[in-house]
Amino acid sequence: HLQLVESGGGLVQPGGSLRLSCAASGLTLDYYHIGWFRQAPGKEREGVSCISSSATRTYYADFVKGRFTISRDDAKNTVYLQMNSLEPEDTAVYYCATKLFGLCSLNRPDFGSWGQGTQVTVSS
Repeated sequence: HLQLVESGGGLVQPGGSLRLSCAASGLTLDYYHIGWFRQAPGKEREGVSCISSSATRTYYADFVKGRFTISRDDAKNTVYLQMNSLEPEDTAVYYCATKLFGLCSLNRPDFGSWGQGTQVTVSS
């Protein structure tokens, strides 16, 4: 049974950085595409980034391109989201999730297992 646990969230000032981690247990992540999503209060959950199972392809939502970087360390069964130049609009709960078939995407229904989320707050 695959379980995902996000960590690394917190309070950061505008312009600051955080690195989120998505650690898996129960199964290896090797065969999964991994996506990061976020949900702000009163808003729909939206796709942020995705990394393919082979780590050869990465995808980003337009609103994070150039600021966020997704990576994975399969030896540690962990996926990361490096977030730089954070803005107040990035405030949300961030979730990671798995996608087994097809290509990487930022479409929430394509993803199966989800973590419980980690809160990111960007504020001065």
